[in-house]
Amino acid sequence: MQADPFRIRDHVADFDEIVQDIVDRSEAARATLAMTAEVSYGPDPSETMDMFFPAGKRSALPVHMFVHGGYWRMFSKRDYSYVATTITKAGAIAVILDYALMPKVRMATIVDQVRRAKQWVLANIADHGGSPAKLTVSGHSAGAHLATFLFNSEHTPSNVKAALLLGGLYDLKPLQDSFLATEIGITDEEVATFTPLAYRHDAQTKVTVLVGANETPPFHHQADRFKASLLRQGSPVKSLVLANRNHMDSVRDLGVPGTQAGDCLAELIANNR
Repeated sequence: MQADPFRIRDHVADFDEIVQDIVDRSEAARATLAMTAEVSYGPDPSETMDMFFPAGKRSALPVHMFVHGGYWRMFSKRDYSYVATTITKAGAIAVILDYALMPKVRMATIVDQVRRAKQWVLANIADHGGSPAKLTVSGHSAGAHLATFLFNSEHTPSNVKAALLLGGLYDLKPLQDSFLATEIGITDEEVATFTPLAYRHDAQTKVTVLVGANETPPFHHQADRFKASLLRQGSPVKSLVLANRNHMDSVRDLGVPGTQAGDCLAELIANNR
């Protein structure tokens, strides 16, 4: 039986070790970085964010929002605190987002939450020393999918200066025939409504599309298609294949200085201050 190309555990031999490493790195970040935890952006208990701050004076700082992955049904903001290491070192406020998980809620709820989180940041980040005019975003896997809804045609101008999308999912249709069918059961309506390839995007948002060289073919195919779609729309977009990286070690690298992914994130923040 052929392995499901979307079931990451089947293709990353040290999956559990990498997950443990990112959890450990996240706990270290929470212990060492200045932060404000559990900031509510809405009434539901799942609608919270953690903010991490660079050293020094907090005034009109760049702001970077990170959306975690997990196929919309696992992980939390706490697991991804380590990404704030790179963000704060680049001189920006890190906003690490939480959202409700499928199948308890449907995708419409999650997309709405992520959009409302961005609106909360734009309206309130100045009170925390950030500038709403200097907002950038990133996401990994399902988080990259969700991040596209922060700068698509329903919200133009989006007020997102740049976006970094790593190992993203931009066409939901193939996932209906994956292992996720029994876990979250993506519906035909969700495919039609929440496939990023079906949208126009804010041409003022500079997009970087990343994928690991060792990812399974569908992730390369989806990255290529999304980049092509953005180029057709006139959006400024660049792409990079991360050498010798898979779906999991590539996202770990976002918090590791000197790696391709970590450097791409730092560069994106530096270039959009």
